[in-house]
Amino acid sequence: MNEVCQQAEQLLNSIFESARFDVQATASESDLGCVVSIEGADSGLLLNQGGELLDALQQILNQAYGRNLPKGQRIICDADNYRAARESELRAMADHAARQVRATSSPFVFGPMDGSERRVIHLSLAEEADLMTESIGEGNARRLRVSLK
Repeated sequence: MNEVCQQAEQLLNSIFESARFDVQATASESDLGCVVSIEGADSGLLLNQGGELLDALQQILNQAYGRNLPKGQRIICDADNYRAARESELRAMADHAARQVRATSSPFVFGPMDGSERRVIHLSLAEEADLMTESIGEGNARRLRVSLK
C-alpha cells in the first residue's frame, strides 16, 4: 500500500478514536486511487443526511493528501458499500430520466446534486446518441438536465 493510502487510513482512525466512534478505516489501492473502507458498529453515523459526514471526511483526505496521488486519482471513502449502492441508484435514475425524455420529448431536470453524483449520470448516459446531459445552476444548487439532442 502506498504512503498516501497509509496516511489517509491513519488520519481517519485517529479521528474515529478521538471521537470514540466504533469504526475502523482500512485503505487499499485501486485504479481510481486510494479506497478507504470504513466498517464498524457506528458506520451508520457516517451515512446520515445522505452520507454528508462520509463526503466531508473524503474531502478532508483529498485536501490533505490527494495532491500526492498521480493525476486523475483520488481518495474515496466508503462505508457499508454505500458508494456502490448509491452509484447503482443513480444509474437507475439516469435510465428513468432517459425514458421520460424520450417519451415526452421534454427535458428532465434532477434535483441538486454534488459533482460526483452528476458525473455518474453524465457517464451513464454518455453513449446515448439521442440524448445530451448538462449541468446547470450554481454552487450547491447545481442540477443536471437530460434532454434530446
